[in-house]
Amino acid sequence: MRLTHFAATVALAIMAGIGLTGCAATVNLEPADGSDDPACAEVSVRLPGAIGDQPRRWTDAQATGAWGDPATILLTCGVTAPGPTTMRCETVAGVDWIIDETDAPRFRVTTYGRTPAVEIYLDTEVGDDGAGVSSRDVLDAISPIVATLPVDGQCVGREDATPVP
Repeated sequence: MRLTHFAATVALAIMAGIGLTGCAATVNLEPADGSDDPACAEVSVRLPGAIGDQPRRWTDAQATGAWGDPATILLTCGVTAPGPTTMRCETVAGVDWIIDETDAPRFRVTTYGRTPAVEIYLDTEVGDDGAGVSSRDVLDAISPIVATLPVDGQCVGREDATPVP
């Protein structure tokens, strides 16, 4: 009987080891200063299991998300809200995003007029299939989730934008 219990334990350990070898490693990220905001928890629990063909990965920091292997999309909730800027601003699903293109084909996009703010880093050249990730796919997947965050401003200076008083 003891031998059977031992054999079962060894078999379970081997199966667990085999299962873990197929998993991607945890992505090491730093939490933002505002990551403990309850609104970030609401965002975190709604993050999708995949964006395009990039599967979600485990992260080791509160209010973060990562997709792809290697990680091509990194999300952090609770970052400092950006102030006025001359960078391009795009609206997706009712959410304004400031797009920092200084390191293209890697982009940093940050919500504008949402508190807490959400920041996404994405690489449009590297991905599971070598084709990269579409910034439109990322913003289409994340914007409806981020749209639940409180609004406290909007981008101005665009033809489709309404000036903020």
